[in-house]
Amino acid sequence: MSQSNTRIGDFSVAAAVDLSGMADRLVVLGNNAGVPVVNLPAANSDPAVYLLIDEAPTGAQVAVRPLDGSRNARVVLKGTCNPGDLLVLADVATAADKGKVRVLPAAAGTYRGLGIAEQAGVDGQLVLVRPVMIGNITVSD
Repeated sequence: MSQSNTRIGDFSVAAAVDLSGMADRLVVLGNNAGVPVVNLPAANSDPAVYLLIDEAPTGAQVAVRPLDGSRNARVVLKGTCNPGDLLVLADVATAADKGKVRVLPAAAGTYRGLGIAEQAGVDGQLVLVRPVMIGNITVSD
């Protein structure tokens, strides 16, 4: 059987950075000398396809949930959105917004389509999102 030793749902992994106060944000899976760790996104195009379920300081274990299109999730919203809006990572240049989502901006850049808003949302809300793995989207002037 080729699909042994697999898992579904939440799993535990070490925090590569301080993730205190960061629950319900999107994180990126990486590694530290071959050991899995999660980090906040560093680029607007990062594959932040894991939802941070709980929070902890650097090195401690956190629970993450892989985004799955068969199950919606609530993610911290930056700005506002309406049902049907395509959501991408909030601007990672602003440290306080790392891991949040926002509506695909009109500004030129490369963004990763991560979800569709399933409800109207306001800044700071845990907005209901249907994960979709659209991939990178390039917006040009």
